Amino acid sequence: MFRITRLTDYGVMLMTEFASEPERLRNAAGLAEAAHLSVPTVSKVLKLLLKEGLLESIRGAGGGYRLARKPEDVSVQDIIVALEGPIALTECNLISSDCEQKPHCSVSGNWRRINHAVRRALADITLVDMVQPHFEPVIQLQKQQSNTIPISSETGERWLPTNM
Repeated sequence: MFRITRLTDYGVMLMTEFASEPERLRNAAGLAEAAHLSVPTVSKVLKLLLKEGLLESIRGAGGGYRLARKPEDVSVQDIIVALEGPIALTECNLISSDCEQKPHCSVSGNWRRINHAVRRALADITLVDMVQPHFEPVIQLQKQQSNTIPISSETGERWLPTNM
């Protein structure tokens, strides 16, 4: 299963918190309380986001952190790359790939295509989008009825035959 790390998930949560009030300065303790996370975890994420230029730090008694760019200019992809590095679903999608199958792999081009689609989808979702509540039904892949699977959509649930 392809998954982002818990730290990256927290990073997206914290960046969304910043985007909800972009001009407001926040400190680690306040963010930790708002996100129900430990202060050391929040501090670690903030330092990484600061280092990658997604946050800026204001020193002093009234200081804290805030977004370094407008929320509409920060994508989910930006956050993931800042916390995890380049997005690559397979080894051959890395620039420095040393995959031994590379010379005779028949699917690497398709993996690049898939990787590009994932990166594009993540780049299309900004912090402005993340601030807005969005509840889309989850597609269930469990078999619910004989020879059918449920497919959720915005207009409701429908059943498709599994023998398609």
